[in-house]
Amino acid sequence: MSIATINPATGQTLRTFAPLTEGELEARLRCAADAFRRHCRTPFAERRRLMLEAAKILEAEKDAFGRLMVTEMGKPLKAAIEEAAKCALGCRYYAEHAERFLADEVIETSASRSWVACQPIGPVLAIMPWNFPFWQVFRFAAPALMAGNVGLLKHASNVPQCALAIEDIFRRAGFPEGCFQTLLVETERVEGIIADPRVAAVTLTGSTGAGSHVASAAGKVIKKSVLELGGSDPFVVMPSADLEAAVTTAVKARAINNGQSCIAAKRFIVAEPIAEEFERRYVAGFESLTVGDPMDLATDVGPLATEAQVRTIAGQVERSVAAGARVLTGGKRLERPGFWYAPTVLTGVTPESPAYHDEVFGPVAMLFRVRNIDEAIRLANDTPFGLGASAWTRDAGEQARFVSEIDAGMVFINAMVASDPRVPFGGVKQSGYGRELSWPGIREFVNAKTVWVNEPDAVSARVLPESE
Repeated sequence: MSIATINPATGQTLRTFAPLTEGELEARLRCAADAFRRHCRTPFAERRRLMLEAAKILEAEKDAFGRLMVTEMGKPLKAAIEEAAKCALGCRYYAEHAERFLADEVIETSASRSWVACQPIGPVLAIMPWNFPFWQVFRFAAPALMAGNVGLLKHASNVPQCALAIEDIFRRAGFPEGCFQTLLVETERVEGIIADPRVAAVTLTGSTGAGSHVASAAGKVIKKSVLELGGSDPFVVMPSADLEAAVTTAVKARAINNGQSCIAAKRFIVAEPIAEEFERRYVAGFESLTVGDPMDLATDVGPLATEAQVRTIAGQVERSVAAGARVLTGGKRLERPGFWYAPTVLTGVTPESPAYHDEVFGPVAMLFRVRNIDEAIRLANDTPFGLGASAWTRDAGEQARFVSEIDAGMVFINAMVASDPRVPFGGVKQSGYGRELSWPGIREFVNAKTVWVNEPDAVSARVLPESE
């Protein structure tokens, strides 16, 4: 894929970018290594000041950054502006809490003094996706820079202007040269960058296939990696749930970001006694979504990000229908310029169909019916993924079972799964490993160094060899 801005709403190529030459890439890697040697010694107070400046820029220019996101990947403008504001929130969160998260932890041992010191490790390569082109980057960059590391960003090839804008935000905030750099390079050059001895670690948000490749590349050179991969999140609704709230949230949870979110609810598992009513309301909710110009604040669903996304979604739906699924609404590409697919609801999805086991990365929902909580949990876990899960019930016993028995990195009860700087974000199984956000996120890329000190005057007696 070329490095280019292609407007998803029209299919028009707006701007193309030449990838870095080998000489330019080498200069940036050298600059990152030099910057780390300085930045790792910067006091927390100075890092905090710089990070707060980045937050101010994001807040002041959120409308412009929002329009840039819409232009490059097609999300609705309102959501894009909110994304820029959320990035500012993340910057402020780590500016406030990083020093406490990384403070020395005193450990009582037989030594005079012993503690664990969290120290930065070096340049961290971030391989980021297009679906949240600002937030995915800032939730890596804010903790990494506050920890004393420096960042190298290999962004998705269809959001190069977002990538360059983020680099510019950190530059304008006052971070020294080399603390955060965007690498406009082709995907096939990533493995060589991971192997470069100046790169200390790598984090990736993306597909399971990409995660496997990056983890293998990092493992070959014994480097830390964090992977946030795909999801096929269950959304379970039990008879005691607030049905109106559940349906309203379920529509939003699937349509968010034009359906292109790893934590978007994808499989809606509903108890039989309320299944008919849920289905009726849910389909009506999907059919009421406004599909249109993503620059219009009234739009609910815009285009998919790329032509390839449309083809993939269309193929998954077609094969699922051939395997027995029924289309309740949508189920087709919209005939207009750009990359559009109708909000779609499927039912009767069989285990043989792609929609049952694969991640469907677009506005396509799958409805399932279950007789009881045992079937609900079994179906929720019948997936290779384990990112997030949402369960709706007023029954305390059912809530406890969902929390303890659903295989996921995050379980939300009577709420939509979301990322929040205050709580860890990540999954299990093929949804990846490691955590972003909160205190675990900033500790992923530090050296938890054990320090053990014995003071000479604390030794009560000198042990002499027998010859003396």
